[in-house]
Amino acid sequence: MKQTGAISAAVAVALLGGVLGGCASLEPPAPTKLARASTESHPATQSSGSPVARAQATHEYPGPRPPRQSARGSSSAVQAVAAFARAYINWNAQTVATDMDALAQESVGQARSAMELAAAQTASDYELRRGGIANSGTVEAVAPIPGPAGRYAVVTRERTTATATNAYEGLRPGWHVAIATVVEISPGRWAVSGWQPEG
Repeated sequence: MKQTGAISAAVAVALLGGVLGGCASLEPPAPTKLARASTESHPATQSSGSPVARAQATHEYPGPRPPRQSARGSSSAVQAVAAFARAYINWNAQTVATDMDALAQESVGQARSAMELAAAQTASDYELRRGGIANSGTVEAVAPIPGPAGRYAVVTRERTTATATNAYEGLRPGWHVAIATVVEISPGRWAVSGWQPEG
């Protein structure tokens, strides 16, 4: 019975250490006896350059590099943001998935991932197509945000309509704000790398 209590206390201490470990040093922990025994019995994992050895040290397994993202870009940061915003807000149920996919191809980083996700979601959105929903609008302003370079506030005025439902009937145009981030993808060529609608 004493041994069971000692094991329970050891488990509790280990769990508490794991929880508190998030606030402790970021250095990888020293290998345990079990980890040392594992590497001793599997010589291939001893090589410090091997993915398994790195995974044991960092608790992350290095995956393949993502495919290189390429976009044509625009000749200025403001042009890149304005073009992206215009394409983002003008769509209809028949074209929205294709439009979002085209935006993904013209952006990089988080913006590309967000547009790829939007394209996938809208491609299978039955309600969107059944309602004949469309969105149209204009880019009213693009302005740099004080702070880190490459961040812009985008103000748009948009209206959502539908041809097969009265859900949007009488809906007046609304003002929307988004935060865009741009990067210079090659000398003199800019692309949107982050897109976050704010309202």
